[in-house]
Amino acid sequence: MIDLNADLGEGFGRWRLTDDAALLSVVTSANVACGFHAGDPSTMRRVCALAAERGVRIGAQVSYRDLAGFGRRAMEVPAEELAYQIGALEVFARAAGARVAYVKPHGALYNRVVHDGEQAAAVVEGVLLADAALPVLGLPGSRFLAAAAKAGLPTVTEAFGDRAYTEEGTLAPRGHEGAVLTEPDTVVERSLGLAREGEVTTLSGRRIPVRARSLCLHGDTPGAVELARRVRARLEEAGVRVEAFA
Repeated sequence: MIDLNADLGEGFGRWRLTDDAALLSVVTSANVACGFHAGDPSTMRRVCALAAERGVRIGAQVSYRDLAGFGRRAMEVPAEELAYQIGALEVFARAAGARVAYVKPHGALYNRVVHDGEQAAAVVEGVLLADAALPVLGLPGSRFLAAAAKAGLPTVTEAFGDRAYTEEGTLAPRGHEGAVLTEPDTVVERSLGLAREGEVTTLSGRRIPVRARSLCLHGDTPGAVELARRVRARLEEAGVRVEAFA
């Protein structure tokens, strides 16, 4: 059994990056931008309404306040700013007849809390301020998931079907050649391997274990919708049940 999640609502004003409506027909969980790296009130409300209508779980994708850099530049973020983002999305989720079901950091924040205990603690504190029962989604073995578990938050491990891995089990930096995978067959088979075997091949060619309950497919990659459809179809053909974790 595996959950499929994607980053959605990553537009601002008249600019739209992801095909939210199409992806919401494929994924089981939606990581919705909360206005800091992308997103605005009308986008958040629209995506929440579509997700609720289709039975897709709504997750708060919290991030650095970095519209210009799309949340991919390192900054400092206090717990209060993280709690604010979750609360803002909760308003629109409730208006759609749903609730925020989990929290996932975005971009530079996601990668930083893998190793940075202080920033991981800030994210955990922000989640606790918003709702102490919310599950958090993160990389297996990260400081973030360890801090969340210690604080009593439910934790959910995540893998990436379209990103390259280092031998340490972390994501290869986006500036590294081959860090983002776009060849459809490669992404489909990697996703299947993660879901069925809990393993992935690193950039150096070594096989490492990556046990995950949720599989992320980025919504901003070329051909994201068709790729997501192919991944889900392949999983189901192989007998993997695609189901939300929350």
